[in-house]
Amino acid sequence: MAQRHPSVYIAESPIHGRGVFAAQPIAAGEVIEICPVLVLPEEDFELIHVTALHDYYFLWGEDEKQCGIVLGYGSIYNHSYEPNAEYSPDYKANTLSIYCYKDIEIGDEITLNYNGDPDSKNLMWFDRTD
Repeated sequence: MAQRHPSVYIAESPIHGRGVFAAQPIAAGEVIEICPVLVLPEEDFELIHVTALHDYYFLWGEDEKQCGIVLGYGSIYNHSYEPNAEYSPDYKANTLSIYCYKDIEIGDEITLNYNGDPDSKNLMWFDRTD
């Protein structure tokens, strides 16, 4: 079941391209969005790296051998090592739930830590210099 908090919208982001923002305060613990996920089979995993979708997929499945293209606003949330939201995959329902991790104020960009753990400081592939 897809659903979205009524006060979120997409706008230009100072972080990168477009982002998701709050038009009203959102309290910690509130569901921001439940996004449907289009799951690509394991044999398509390598193919995604040579497409424009490379920067937008999630590792999917218990063994992370599939790709998930998150629909709704799901692939528009930008990354932060100090996020105000977190996500939780449901591999049976093929959904990704976005929850408010820290209170979000009007006009704040809603960000996720792409590592999956809001407290993780592990560098993402796009931040590495090696």
